[in-house]
Amino acid sequence: MVRTKTLISKRRGIKSFALALVCGLVLLDGSVAGAGPRPGQKGQPSRTLRAMARVYMAYGDYAKAQPLVEQALALAKTNSSDSELSASLIDMAWLYKNQGRFADAEKMCKYGLELQEKVYYKDHPYVAYTLRILSSIYQGQGKYRQAKSVLDRAMAIMQKSHPTDEPVMAGFQVDIAKLLTAQGSFAEAEAYYLQAMTLINKSYGPDHLYTATVLGNIARLYTLQARFPEAESLIKKTLVIQEKTYGQEHHLLVPTWLTMARIYQAKKDYTKAEELLQKALVVVEKKQGYEHPLTGRILNMLGAVYIADGKYAKAEGVCQRAVKVLEASLGADNDHTAMALNNLAKLYIHQGKYREAQNLCRRSLTTLENIFDQNHPNIAAVLDTMDQLYLKAGNVTEVAKLQLRIEKIPERKQLTYGAIAEAIK
Repeated sequence: MVRTKTLISKRRGIKSFALALVCGLVLLDGSVAGAGPRPGQKGQPSRTLRAMARVYMAYGDYAKAQPLVEQALALAKTNSSDSELSASLIDMAWLYKNQGRFADAEKMCKYGLELQEKVYYKDHPYVAYTLRILSSIYQGQGKYRQAKSVLDRAMAIMQKSHPTDEPVMAGFQVDIAKLLTAQGSFAEAEAYYLQAMTLINKSYGPDHLYTATVLGNIARLYTLQARFPEAESLIKKTLVIQEKTYGQEHHLLVPTWLTMARIYQAKKDYTKAEELLQKALVVVEKKQGYEHPLTGRILNMLGAVYIADGKYAKAEGVCQRAVKVLEASLGADNDHTAMALNNLAKLYIHQGKYREAQNLCRRSLTTLENIFDQNHPNIAAVLDTMDQLYLKAGNVTEVAKLQLRIEKIPERKQLTYGAIAEAIK
């Protein structure tokens, strides 16, 4: 009887969360505000299909959502208003983004945004929500400058009609915090997260899934700042809330497992870190596929654990596969790919393959310098690797130059392992 009540409660929690996401995934089509077609008007069949697809997307079941989104878009192209076509395009962009198909997602999102601006107006709040999606697509591609530009515009639109302390602003503040984290501005990111959490706790409460998700984001930030006790406290809260709804093996727990693995690695508990990463890898490969960017990122983290643990034979295949997956899915000029190259370079140094390591470091550094400013912590991480390489080679002059440059990077001392790219979902 008790177990039955627990299962019912869990199902209600999942249903509640799914419905919340369906109704407010991005507030793009006016279905909540009453701006879209009404029953019997053009667009109703595609709206129904999209509503069904959003339930699957709320659970992270993008494979099941895809045929529904595709059917909705096909219908919207032939027998719907511009507002419905716009919403269908943006839903497709969201789907593609979560499948790691960022170029396709960007194309769909821009087309949907263009239509949306015609249907409403350029400073309409719905446009701001779409800009958030476009920003997240840019972040997935490593286009952080473009991400910042559209997110700034989104926030400016919202500030015209909403004060910063309204609950609706919390999601925008969280997105800004994620972007600032990616850009290495940890203190600013934390300020935005804390501001958002005040609003989130008021609107959702401390035990809501969205609250847990943002706590997990803050925990990841704290790992980058080497604030591991605080990070561990927050990620445990996140895990408890998520497991109450999803159970203990659900694929939507993967970001939480990755943060916990980073904390275990920092504690030098490599066994537990490896266990969590292997579990995450199996789940992601099954759900997202062997070539998904997240698969590559997990492989890169696993390779880092093997290197730290001195298991160089195991690390080599894992690191090489990480590079291959990330290059294929994100391209050679992405920051995640660059950090995977840096990881492989670290391994080659341990194996005495200095020339190969030097080539990888140069490729990684060139990519990162094109994406970030000179003081980014990921650049410091690559410079650290080059420093190790030149120490091994006995090149004292280059070591001195590198150390002088590294010391000028403000956040460098906080990057104790891994890289920022691997702490961002």
